[in-house]
Amino acid sequence: MTVLDDVNLDVEPGEFVTLLGPSGSGKTTLLMGIAGFVDVNGGSIYFDGQDVTHSPPEKRNIGMVFQSYALFPHMTIAENVAFPLNVRNVAKAQRDLRVKEALDRVQLGKMADRNPAQLSGGQRQRVALARALVFEPSLLLMDEPLSALDKSLREEMQFEIRAIQQRLGITTISVTHDQREALTMADRVAVMRQGRIEQYGTAEEVFERPINSFVASFIGDATLFAVERRDGFGWIGNQLLCEERLLPPAEKVHLVIRADDAALCPEKPSDCVALKGTIMSSAYQGSERLFSVALDDTRNTVVRQKVKASHGFTPGADTWLSIDRDRLIIVPEA
Repeated sequence: MTVLDDVNLDVEPGEFVTLLGPSGSGKTTLLMGIAGFVDVNGGSIYFDGQDVTHSPPEKRNIGMVFQSYALFPHMTIAENVAFPLNVRNVAKAQRDLRVKEALDRVQLGKMADRNPAQLSGGQRQRVALARALVFEPSLLLMDEPLSALDKSLREEMQFEIRAIQQRLGITTISVTHDQREALTMADRVAVMRQGRIEQYGTAEEVFERPINSFVASFIGDATLFAVERRDGFGWIGNQLLCEERLLPPAEKVHLVIRADDAALCPEKPSDCVALKGTIMSSAYQGSERLFSVALDDTRNTVVRQKVKASHGFTPGADTWLSIDRDRLIIVPEA
């Protein structure tokens, strides 16, 4: 069984790269291969020009943060962080200094004598990060490091980890299935599917210019509509979308509509792409309101409007969906 298929990934020194994809896409296997925890039976892995394909994990000088944090419950926080230094026979004075610096770096210097059970999920995550960095590895690997945290803490830790990584300048590869986490933290994102990298680029590139329908549907909560070529134009059902020359050169292509890229209009706009639809439902979300809009008989799309601009749009009413021409995204089928 092939888990990874023709994967080519280059990471620059000091760069933060995220492997993003659904469960079973191969992202964790790729990370474990880089770490040396799984054997690679094809291809090569190089660290700074040195072939480490068959080197054991302890010879690769990597720091690892696991999804479960893998802290030792019988050890104090300081002892957990000191563990990699003990393995490397670092002298006690140097070890104590490094542990203190590592804990101060993650704002846990005053909790050195506590046990993991006495810490919150976010604090345990910081301990795992301190332990991974205490011996000054050349590469930091993280496997779903924030998945065990609640939403608000997860978003807070995204910024904290990114700030630490940038301050230290350490090359980092992280695995996640959370697109917002990937876009927030990474310099570049590798979107994976079925053991292959579908697209590898900056967060802005994969969001603004997805290479195909899979990337477009996975990044940005998008709705895709099939586009038909007819009479020199592209059509969504019986609605004119654009000139055929604007479509990608592929047999099947899709219009990508994201909630923030479209707006509801009571009348047909003349200065942008306009599609007629019917409002099926709406949901109040504080300063914004989400609308579900049917453009054809197959599926609805979601549109996000500021509450002040949403008056007069009610379920059952016809509406126009407008998309700025420079925000029009049409992609080939994956």
